[in-house]
Amino acid sequence: MQTLESPIPTATAPEFDTTIHRRTTRPVRVGDVTIGGGYPVVVQSMINEDTLDIDGSVAGIRRLHEIGCEIVRVTVPSMAHAKALAEIKEKLAATYRPVPLVADVHHNGMKIALEVAKHVDKVRINPGLYVFEKPKSDRTEYTPAEFAEIGDKIRETLEPLVISLRDQGKAMRIGVNHGSLAERMLFTYGDTPQGMVESALEFIHICESLDFRNIVISLKASRVPVMLAAYRLMVKRMDDLGMDYPLHLGVTEAGDGEYGRIKSTAGIGTLLADGIGDTIRVSLTEAPEKEIPVCYSILQALGLRKTMVEYVACPSCGRTLFNLEDVLHEVREATSHLTGLDIAVMGCIVNGPGEMADADYGYVGKQPGYISLYRGREEIKRVPEANGVAELIELIKTDGRWVEPDA
Repeated sequence: MQTLESPIPTATAPEFDTTIHRRTTRPVRVGDVTIGGGYPVVVQSMINEDTLDIDGSVAGIRRLHEIGCEIVRVTVPSMAHAKALAEIKEKLAATYRPVPLVADVHHNGMKIALEVAKHVDKVRINPGLYVFEKPKSDRTEYTPAEFAEIGDKIRETLEPLVISLRDQGKAMRIGVNHGSLAERMLFTYGDTPQGMVESALEFIHICESLDFRNIVISLKASRVPVMLAAYRLMVKRMDDLGMDYPLHLGVTEAGDGEYGRIKSTAGIGTLLADGIGDTIRVSLTEAPEKEIPVCYSILQALGLRKTMVEYVACPSCGRTLFNLEDVLHEVREATSHLTGLDIAVMGCIVNGPGEMADADYGYVGKQPGYISLYRGREEIKRVPEANGVAELIELIKTDGRWVEPDA
């Protein structure tokens, strides 16, 4: 055994793989977008316009799509809403372009789902609400016969939708929510992640028996630990059963503001870092457009998608030789359109070259009143602080990596 007095052995430092290795899943096509199958993690959101408002819905879908939302969901609470989607889809194609659409169907939605399946690319159903189970106040258990009877009813109502989607080459999301588990699942498995997983599996087995596998699974909860446990258990069960369905990640009812963003990032980011997840939605109590930047920030931070400039900046301290916050803002304003670049803004030489080693360009305070500009690890020139941003732009131009921003 090595003691404190023993010499420390020298060895070559091991190489650590910092790449996130995503779980292998089957590809599921939704319009012109593919979820899973090794494709980039897809960003989704949902409009909050009434689907009966054709013009408002078209405008809402377009706003989301133009800022990077790749799949848009709409709510379909009635047959009239389902039929309105035919007009929405037609108007989108005529005035903008086709956008992958998902219809959200709840509460005894068989007829609604069959109608809306004609007009959208994916139908989302909630197993806890798809077949209504009237609660009994004096119930103490579900007998196997009662459990099976409801299972038969579910199959009866689900089968026509599955066949319709299968024959049209469209997709389904089996979207389990922790807060709306069916009563018999609650009695059988408790208010647990296991109940969520078993609820999803019941519907998956029906789909598979009908040779339908264009399925995406979600198991959302408003509490992050429950959401994490449910998705991890789902992955384990699918692995045991030889299933490879892609997963839609989200923390439902995350709220708004800073905490809503942190809560969503804690749940979604944790699973993505483990290689779990193929499409995401950040659910904020705000305008849907506010969700998209959060999604892309999560993906960028994990190295799963590159959709913006990556800025590396120190937190500032007593060694900082310029107003770091103001300078970072100036650099960002001048370069934020250069998607794909990594740019470091460092306040002093202590943290500068070492901490920004992976950046394409560095802006470092080395001496009062001057800025050192770097290309990678190499110092290129030292310029007066007042000229720092302009000289950084000139360096990027010299390297042929500058593009003019859109007007």
